[in-house]
Amino acid sequence: MSAIEKYILAVVTTDPTRTIGGTAVFICKTEEEMHFYAKNLEAILDGIAHGIGDDLYIVVKH
Repeated sequence: MSAIEKYILAVVTTDPTRTIGGTAVFICKTEEEMHFYAKNLEAILDGIAHGIGDDLYIVVKH
């Protein structure tokens, strides 16, 4: 039996219709705010922020 090694820690977006439950979701008003949250959460959660399109980041633990 193997442990889960990779998972999504957070979702950061300016478009709430692009998200679904199951993890922490941060809805931002501007792209600048979205980038700020993604980069700070990356450091705080010890994960990696990946841009998925213009309005969505996921912070992943590898």
